[in-house]
Amino acid sequence: MSESVSLPALGESVTEGTVTRWLKQVGDRVEVDEPLLEVSTDKVDTEIPSPVAGVIEEILVPEDETVEVGTALVKIGDGSGGGDAAPSEDAAEQPAEEAAPAEQSAPAEQEQPAEQEQPAEQEQPAEQEQPAQQEQPAEESAPAEQEQPAAQEAPAEQSSQDDVATPVEAPSTEQSESEQPQAASEEQVAEASAPDGSSAPEQPAAEQAPAPAEQSAPAEQSAPAASGAAVPSAPAAAAAVATAHAGYVTPIVRKLANDKGIDLSNVTGSGVGGRIRKQDVLAAAAEQVQPAAASGESAAVTPAPAVEVSPLRGTTASMSRLRKVIAERAVVSMQTSAQLTSVVEVDVTRVAKLRDEVKAEFLEKTGTKLSFLPFFTLAAAEALRAFPIINATIDGDSIVYPDHENISIAVDTERGLLTPVIKNAGDLDLSGISGQIADLAARTRDNKLKPDELAGGTFTVTNTGSRGALFDTPIVFLPQVAILGTGAVVKKPVVISSEGSDAIAIRSTVYLALSYDHRIVDGADAARFLTTIKNRLEGGDFRGVLGI
Repeated sequence: MSESVSLPALGESVTEGTVTRWLKQVGDRVEVDEPLLEVSTDKVDTEIPSPVAGVIEEILVPEDETVEVGTALVKIGDGSGGGDAAPSEDAAEQPAEEAAPAEQSAPAEQEQPAEQEQPAEQEQPAEQEQPAQQEQPAEESAPAEQEQPAAQEAPAEQSSQDDVATPVEAPSTEQSESEQPQAASEEQVAEASAPDGSSAPEQPAAEQAPAPAEQSAPAEQSAPAASGAAVPSAPAAAAAVATAHAGYVTPIVRKLANDKGIDLSNVTGSGVGGRIRKQDVLAAAAEQVQPAAASGESAAVTPAPAVEVSPLRGTTASMSRLRKVIAERAVVSMQTSAQLTSVVEVDVTRVAKLRDEVKAEFLEKTGTKLSFLPFFTLAAAEALRAFPIINATIDGDSIVYPDHENISIAVDTERGLLTPVIKNAGDLDLSGISGQIADLAARTRDNKLKPDELAGGTFTVTNTGSRGALFDTPIVFLPQVAILGTGAVVKKPVVISSEGSDAIAIRSTVYLALSYDHRIVDGADAARFLTTIKNRLEGGDFRGVLGI
């Protein structure tokens, strides 16, 4: 028995996620809590663990596809069932097409009495079943043929082969069997059942009415038609199939188009049969921006997505115990200490290059992703050893300089902001710091931290850049005297000097903001501390401390 694993809730305001990478494939064995896939949201990149043990039977959502919370992602069972490949983006179209054989076989049975009285029109059932034969393997259309009288079997089969042979091969190079539209066969059935039996001008196969007796060649005349007359109908049939299929748009693509302000009727699809794909919508959105930029208009011509109204709007709720504690500590800290913030801009292009080079190996050997945060934390821990005043605490009229660097990491949770502590961070390499951050953040969000893991911090790092902020002015929480805020890493044009000349280059940069207690930390101390971190990061020499 198989069980579906759905996309779990990833935060209070997170309603959807994008499957960035499958860590398991069909046929792989997975244990409970073993990571299945990686999912990216607008707030976090995370791994989805398996709630059950078993064998991957079917992957329901391919990579790079965005789905809502609660959507089934994968089927896990004992391995006795399930598919052998991940589905395509057209998976949502399959139920309607799977029902097509039963619906399309009905017209053939209903036309049998007319065929017995009028032998000249015996080819009509074969012509009507042409789309069905294109949509499904030959063995699936066999039951309809077996139900016809024996006297009619030979002509019907012969004319069917003559009429269908060429058109079947033409569309097969453009679209898969699962993507043939059902609409074409339904139109043929409706026209074939018209009581007047009138003929129509030559049309594409998907719209053509049943040919009258004088247009339907007898069995002995079918051979010339196969070699000549049937060939021109192949492009027309392929064009009709593509036209009918191009009208379908998946809900995800339709939502993306709505968010980007794109009119789908003006978009040319690049998918199979002309279907509009996510990439087509993104390309159309980019084309809207470029003409505006060329004409000097604002580049922000794409309307912003609608802001979701929170269910908390207009309500009243009591502050949680944790929120009360945070509020009290923030007020006491601001009223007790003299706080201000210094900011530096750092060129982290070399760090970004090193990270891109080693992140795959790092993940393979350590099991954790290598983000920018471990680099910032390591550089801060090294600088704290050189400037212990930033790592100090105030005890009455005394300044206490610890002999260790216990760095608190700010973690955003549904319950509020918590700061688990990396003990002795100054003794760790990048692998150790990265592993500690991942472990502490996960257990903080799952409410599995031990009390002592939230105590003993001597300095704090808060990654406000994870939410897109360039920088902020974080609050120092007593008894600490400093906190480092790391902004978002962005690429932008920067003036660089090389061999005495200046040039403009695209560089990866980040703002680092240090808030500190001016009672014992002077501005010069803060500037020296930040400059030390800046020089360490811009040098980019971290290969010796990767820890892999």
